[in-house]
Amino acid sequence: MTTDFAADAATELRVLRRDEWGQWYDSLIRAFGGVPEAPEERELWDSLTELDRSFGAWAGADCVGTAGTFSFRVTVPGGASVPAAGVTMVSVAATHRRRGVLRSMMRRQLDDVREWGRPLAVLTASEPAIYGRFGYGAATHSFNLKVDTTRVRLSVPPGTDDVRLRYAAPADVLEACEAVYARVVPGRPGMLARLPGWERLALLDPESGRDGASPLQCVVAERAGEIVGYARFRVKPEWETAGPKGTVVLHDTEALDAAAHAALWRFLFEIDLTSTLTARGRPMDDPWLSMVSDIRRCELRVRDSLFVRLVDVGAALEARTYQAPVDVVFEVEDDFCPWNAGRWRLIGDAKGASCGRTTEAADLCLSVRELGAAYLGGVSLASLAAAGRVREVRQGALAEAAVGFGSVVAPWLPHGF
Repeated sequence: MTTDFAADAATELRVLRRDEWGQWYDSLIRAFGGVPEAPEERELWDSLTELDRSFGAWAGADCVGTAGTFSFRVTVPGGASVPAAGVTMVSVAATHRRRGVLRSMMRRQLDDVREWGRPLAVLTASEPAIYGRFGYGAATHSFNLKVDTTRVRLSVPPGTDDVRLRYAAPADVLEACEAVYARVVPGRPGMLARLPGWERLALLDPESGRDGASPLQCVVAERAGEIVGYARFRVKPEWETAGPKGTVVLHDTEALDAAAHAALWRFLFEIDLTSTLTARGRPMDDPWLSMVSDIRRCELRVRDSLFVRLVDVGAALEARTYQAPVDVVFEVEDDFCPWNAGRWRLIGDAKGASCGRTTEAADLCLSVRELGAAYLGGVSLASLAAAGRVREVRQGALAEAAVGFGSVVAPWLPHGF
């Protein structure tokens, strides 16, 4: 069905058709600067696009806005894999800014997500200031790193030398690496269960994205013949008068235990003819942080990562567990999705939770944005209160909720979408 949702009467929103994908995607690329993607990258996103969950804003024959949704499952505290709408490919043409196009697409999208019965919407933001007004809160953070590996050493745990490392073609060991990834997913909030087709993202390696580095390489960690970890990376050779000063560019790494983690990180630190290791989007509690001899020589830069939006407050809060008992009444403000507004009583512990409407007095007052930020356990409700974004009504309720909402491990988004 075609429906006019946009504030501009001349702009129409409609579900994407197969024959429109090319024009729709070209509009998205132009909005992000207009640099063409490699054919293999474009083909991958074409294959992953869920047409019936994507739509465009059209001004006559011109596509002036894009938005899509991926069907994800995201790990939440307690290990449950919760259905989530992965908001993606959002753009508005520069010619149609400030006409209500983005707001109309966000309105349509969240209405759809609610109808689909998904309690969460998640996204990564090119400009983080945009999405707070639609109820999204920054729930995970990550860091980029640059390590001087000539000055920093690793202290590795017992058993590291028992792990065997070997090179392998990334495509040849993809299935085994995906099996390692799948075993890791339930243990860390924010991780995405990869559906069929998404494994190809790990192998995407266009020459235009290498910045002078090698094609993608892979090393796997084995114990008793079983692959228990992997690292995918590139090497960028460089020389100066004094000798080699190459860079190892880490793409991704996962492992099933401390010794396998250590073996892979030690390998990356000690690759011949290199003096620098760089990586992007690593978890805030990455294991190597506790192994390095000198953190001061590891340049770290923190940034926001996954934004979370509770589409159904009750269902979302019931879907996770709580590391300490909580019995708290939230007064939730949600102007954009008013079905969430009002008072909710959450009762939960490490075994499960219930959350429903109540007329009882509020213990804590906050907006749905703060609930989204705190949802995965990486942002403390206490820190949000210190910033004036959460108000405590019942004394002691803030500490109770802040401890309960925490996570043993830092939430982390392993890759973009």
